[in-house]
Order: sequence, then C-alpha cells, then structure tokens
Amino acid sequence: MTAEELIKKSEEELKEYFIAFDEISFYNQKKVLRAFQKNAIALRHFNGSTGYGYGDEGRFVLGQTFADALGAQSGIVSPAMLSGTHTLSVGLFGILRPNDVMLSVSGLPYDTIRGVLFGEGNGSLKDFGVRYDQADLKDDKFDYEEIKKKISEHREHLKMVYIQRSRGYELRDAFTVSEIGDVIAFVRSCGFEGCIFVDNCYGEFVEKQEPCDVGADVMAGSLIKNPGGGIAPTGGYIVGKEEYIDLIGRRLTAPSIGNEVGSYAYGYRQFYQGLFLAPHTVNQALKGSYLIGKCMETLGYENFPKLDRMPSDITRAIRFDTAKQLCDFIQSVQDASPVDSFVTLEPWDMPGYDNKVIMAAGCFVEGSSIELSADAPIKEPYTAYFQGGLTYEHCKYALELILNKLL
Repeated sequence: MTAEELIKKSEEELKEYFIAFDEISFYNQKKVLRAFQKNAIALRHFNGSTGYGYGDEGRFVLGQTFADALGAQSGIVSPAMLSGTHTLSVGLFGILRPNDVMLSVSGLPYDTIRGVLFGEGNGSLKDFGVRYDQADLKDDKFDYEEIKKKISEHREHLKMVYIQRSRGYELRDAFTVSEIGDVIAFVRSCGFEGCIFVDNCYGEFVEKQEPCDVGADVMAGSLIKNPGGGIAPTGGYIVGKEEYIDLIGRRLTAPSIGNEVGSYAYGYRQFYQGLFLAPHTVNQALKGSYLIGKCMETLGYENFPKLDRMPSDITRAIRFDTAKQLCDFIQSVQDASPVDSFVTLEPWDMPGYDNKVIMAAGCFVEGSSIELSADAPIKEPYTAYFQGGLTYEHCKYALELILNKLL
C-alpha cells in the first residue's frame, strides 16, 4: 500500500470523528463570537499603548474577552508572559505564600515547571517557603484515595490543588474536562476551600467545555498554543475568579499597581484575531492528529490518544523502538515545514529539561505548538510528541513525507 492509499483509507475510516470535530469547532466558534460581541470589540481595541499603559482599553478588554470565551469571571492576557511555563509561574507566585502547601493531584508536572516548584537556590517556590506535594496517578487516572489522604495530611496549610490537563512527556491520555470536573468535585467534597488551578496548555477549544466551566478557580496557558490561533506572536493568558486574577496581576506587575498598568506599543490585533481563529485552527490540528494516529496505528506503532475515544488536547504521543527511529520521525516533520525545512535537527540540552530534547518547529512563530511541530526527550520509551497544524492540508502533506520514509 502506498502512502497516498493509506491516507485515503484512513480518512474514510475517520469520517465520523471529523464530523464530531467540526461540531465542536462550530460550538466553540459561537462561544468566541459571543465573547467578542458581549465586550463590543471595536477597531480602537487593537491600538497599542506606551509607557505605563494607564487606560489601555485594548489590554483590559482582551483579558475579559478571553475570560468570557473560556467560561471565567476575569482574565489577564499579556505579551509579557513569555511561555506557558512563565505564565504558570506568574499564576502560582501570585497566589501562593510562605508556609502554603501546593498539592498536584495529577502526578509530577511537566519538566520545565519542576524548577519553579522545588528548584534549589533559583528563586523557586520552595526557596520562598512554599511546600509542594503530589498525589501520583494510578493506572494513568486520578487516585482518589491518595488525593483524600494528601488533603487530610496537609489540611492546615493546603492553599492550592493543581491539575495538569495534558500528558507532558508521559505516555498517557490527557485528562478530559469531565474527568477534571469529577476530581474537582471530589476535592471539594473533602472539605478543600482553596484555589483549584489548572494548567490548560494544549487543551483549549478541544472540547465544548473548559476547566473553569466545571469548577476550576484559575486556568492558564500559552498563546503560541491553541488560543493564539497561530496568529498571536507571543504571550500567555490566565483566567478565573476575579479575586485570584487580581492577586496574579499584582505579581505580574507590582503589588501596589496590579492590573492597572501594562503597555504594548505594537497593538493587540493579532491577539484578538488569534482568539477568533482558535476554534477552527484547533479543529485542523485535531484532524491532522487523528489522521497520523490512524496511519501509524495501521503500521503497528502504538500511539495516544487511542482512536476509540475523543481527544482531550492536541498532542499525539507515538512510540518508537530506537532513538534513531524517533529522531528520524522528528526530522521528517521538520522537512515538511514551511520555515527552516532545510535544517538538520540535533538533540540538545534545552533549558528546563532533564534529558536532551529534539524539536521540529519550522514555524512562523518560533516554537509555536499550534503550528505543525514535534518534539521528544531522548530517553526510553522513545516517544515523539506530535502536535499542531494550522491547516489540515499541511498535516496531510507532512504525513505523506513521513509515511514514504517509513514504507
């Protein structure tokens, strides 16, 4: 069977999923449009500001529009938040105080956030007297018994329960919004009244609901992933209850100033337009993810999420037998890129990671994960993490190159 034949056969078998993705995309597009209309978005909101940014209506309304689109009370959207890790760090430092305990109920968080939580002598939360603990997953699901035990153990100082929606560099499915809602309800039933914080990276607009719709107090993510729609050049968002967003704003700027300041001379059109395009862009990425998943499964490669379930984020994990197979796959994604397609990739000591990482990111926005990209730590089990795709056609083209090499 040729690559073209395998792709065509897989597309036929995925028709029902593609119809479901279209339905979710349309639902979420309506949510975003209603948020734009509720906030009466006008051309003036695209204008930039300089200096202190007092009275910067575009900045303020952008945050509120994100909040409304994502089911929250209030929000901050800022190009000053440089990545998902930085955005999460701002949120955590904004809420947590010395002697507080933060409990992750989704196991060990993603590599780059670990130094924020318990790094030594680097200005981490631990350095400031915030304690970290975790309830490990059981069979890749929330361990309710362990969560209850940990909540009881830390009851006096427990300030935050933390949930990571995506798999990170683990070989498991991302959590569904329904699963997140169930664990939030359980945590509340255990008597916890503090902040429930969700790392929502890679999950925005994949489902009809978001974590704030099912009880999360705060959620955060990167604009060069789903909610930036492939248009936002940088930045992060944090949305949630107003009391927490106010505290986080005082960390982003200064305790005495908070969300009253913040300028961006280049204007906000790309951020607004990126949010508008995000539901459709995520739809394209999901179709690409399921197409490559179906083809790789047919060829005998184990990958997640399994194709008998709907996805919870845009990332697909694909297992290989050797480091060479892994690196060859990542290189194939780079070869199919519109930018830097000629580059030969090498694993390197990427800041914040425990192992060397190889990354294909031939993107218009450097490192953008909503554009077609793939990355992997060089360690067993050799697993590539494939995500993004601004257009389904680009995903399909990349898959042709990948399959021709494999076949």
